[in-house]
Formats: sequence, structure tokens, C-alpha cells
Amino acid sequence: MCKNVINHVRRYPFSVACIVLVWLLSLTPFFPETPFDNVQFIDKWTHFVMYGGTTFVIWWEYSRRHWGQEPCWRRLAVWGFLAPVLMGGLLELLQAYATTTRNGDWLDFAANTFGVVIGATLGRLAMALRSNLR
Repeated sequence: MCKNVINHVRRYPFSVACIVLVWLLSLTPFFPETPFDNVQFIDKWTHFVMYGGTTFVIWWEYSRRHWGQEPCWRRLAVWGFLAPVLMGGLLELLQAYATTTRNGDWLDFAANTFGVVIGATLGRLAMALRSNLR
């Protein structure tokens, strides 16, 4: 089990780093003031970018690791789409029920999910473009 986890971390370091960063940012109580605090829906945009970026990195890194092979669409559907959506829901529940400094929000979950959809779509397009280049 431990070797399998270590192997995945070595094979997909950017994806793992993005996932760890999302967890840290989602559960850390400290957030400094920024010039963007007055931007309407900045929190939702942040969720969208975090999850869209993470999902795109997962697809990109999968494509990079499996260059020249037929993609395993089932694996990509689970780990490159379903898992990030479930992670977003879990983190919102943890924010609501396991922290005193954060709030869970359905609109945050919607922004997370929309980010995953866009990230997976862009990842799929990048894979298609890359396969056309070979």
C-alpha cells in the first residue's frame, strides 16, 4: 500500500502538489487581506480556478506519463473528474462541520464542480491536440 502511494507521488508530482495545496488552502484558517477582497464573487472565482487548475494538471500529467498509449478513459473519469468533484464536496463538508473558522457553502461546491468540468474539458482538448502532433 505504502509503496503504491509513493509510486503515484513520484509519477504524478504536480497533481499531488496541487491536491495538497487545495487541501491546505481549504482548511487553513489564516487568510490575509488582498486588493481583490472587493471583487464580487472572488471566493467563487478562487474555487473555480483551484479546481479547474488541479483537474487540468491531473489530465496533463496523465497524458505526459502515458504518451503514445491509448488513454484509460475509465481511470480518467474516476481520477480526473469524479475524484476532484468528491474532494470538493468533502472539503466543503469539512469546512462546515470540522472547523470553527471556515464555512461550507453550496455555491463554493458548485464553483468547484464547474472548475472540474472546465479543467477536464481543457485537459481532454489538450490530449487531443497532443495526439494529433505525433
